[in-house]
Amino acid sequence: MRKMEKGARHRNNTEKNHPGGSESEASPESGSGGGGVALKKEIGLVSACGIIVVLLTWVNCASVRWATRVQDIFTAGKLLALALIIIMGVVQICKGEYFWLEPKNAFENFQEPDIGLIALAFLQGSFAYGGWNFLNYVTEELVDPYKNLPRAIFISIPLVTFVYVFANVAYVTAMSPQELLASNAVAVTFGEKLLGVMAWIMPISVALSTFGGVNGSLFTSSRLFFAGAREGHLPSVLAMIHVKRCTPIPALLFTCISTLLMLVTSDMYTLINYVGFINYLFYGVTIAGQIVLRWKKPDIPRPIKINLLFPIIYLLFWAFLLIFSLWSEPVVCGIGLAIMLTGVPVYFLGVYWQHKPKCFNNFIESLTLVSQKMCVVVYPEMEAGLGKEEINGDTEEQRRPIYQPTASKDKDSEQPQP
Repeated sequence: MRKMEKGARHRNNTEKNHPGGSESEASPESGSGGGGVALKKEIGLVSACGIIVVLLTWVNCASVRWATRVQDIFTAGKLLALALIIIMGVVQICKGEYFWLEPKNAFENFQEPDIGLIALAFLQGSFAYGGWNFLNYVTEELVDPYKNLPRAIFISIPLVTFVYVFANVAYVTAMSPQELLASNAVAVTFGEKLLGVMAWIMPISVALSTFGGVNGSLFTSSRLFFAGAREGHLPSVLAMIHVKRCTPIPALLFTCISTLLMLVTSDMYTLINYVGFINYLFYGVTIAGQIVLRWKKPDIPRPIKINLLFPIIYLLFWAFLLIFSLWSEPVVCGIGLAIMLTGVPVYFLGVYWQHKPKCFNNFIESLTLVSQKMCVVVYPEMEAGLGKEEINGDTEEQRRPIYQPTASKDKDSEQPQP
């Protein structure tokens, strides 16, 4: 499958850069001109992606309600488009167009089976289902999370699985495996084949789907950085929210910059391998930690509790996926591991090293103060039951420029303590 994929990509690039084979060969300038056009298209595409990321970051910074409304609208649009694809697939099957669904054709091998490529296929295919854990990042913003979080997961995972599986079934009623691999946007090719003059619906639907996916990632991932900063694992400014809008603007800006850096590579499949391998590595460690805690601390409160059989099954699948993916693509997975390990020196420098030089602490404090003024952010109010002695000392020190101005410091110190 991977060889076919590479061949299909090569054909696509050849067709884009050299629309007419004989003309390109006859005129050397046409090849360079085609390459220039392809480069301009790529630059334009990357620029458009960057503009969309910045725009959605602004929406998330402006209002949580705006961000959730945008997510609701584009999710509904994506589901309607997928419903249209499934309906067209059912119509195709009723017409007898199910050649590639027959077992003898569906399970035909295009190359010798390879366990490593199968694991890599699972790794890339699971990217479509990668949002199953994102809701955990925004638990604090859910109403009655102990009831609504499991309910949302139990509803969303079967729904997404049903929709995606039947959408892929619909695709193969109109396209061969070779066409699927050669297409840069399968839904668009599917629409061109079956929708006729209404084929424009699919490119718009794909764009809206991508728009909603980016918005959801910005909304949830920023909360991950926010929580990490609150625990002291990231710069404390990321744990601040806007004084009026109550949005984590520093965390959103950090997420935006991280996203823009990913646009440096234009190979989407390589990026998926990087992200997928690292994500599943952390998923497995997290779930293994759940089993360890259940064994070492069986009596701690667990508002949401599941049978240990499920995490054990997941860990078995996780081990298969990572081991054989690493064996199949050692360079790509190795680069992913190297990217992850760059966080180790940052951890030792920022978290583990407690007795830092005073000049370093002063620099961080000044940087935090400047960031607060630029973003107009402060720390969220602490819970009523949280004692002052439980507040991190560094956090208390960094709060002083905001809550205790220098001019009034002496005056405040003369007031009697409660």
